[in-house]
Amino acid sequence: MENSQHTFSELFAQLGLPADAASIEAFIAAHAPLPHQSALADAPFWTPAQAAFLREALEADADWAELIDLLDARLRQD
Repeated sequence: MENSQHTFSELFAQLGLPADAASIEAFIAAHAPLPHQSALADAPFWTPAQAAFLREALEADADWAELIDLLDARLRQD
């Protein structure tokens, strides 16, 4: 695992999404709650490239994994 620390805004930028706080909150509000039986990367709102990035980062336990887990948790809140 790499040692660099990323921010939630950087994760959204990496995904090609608006990365300011208001846009992040709007994205989460628009897409939550994500069904608990679905993997985050399988959500229908991701592009194929975004889904691949999420899957690969989690499988490799990359330095993005902790933030992806946080995004997953935020999207599953009811």
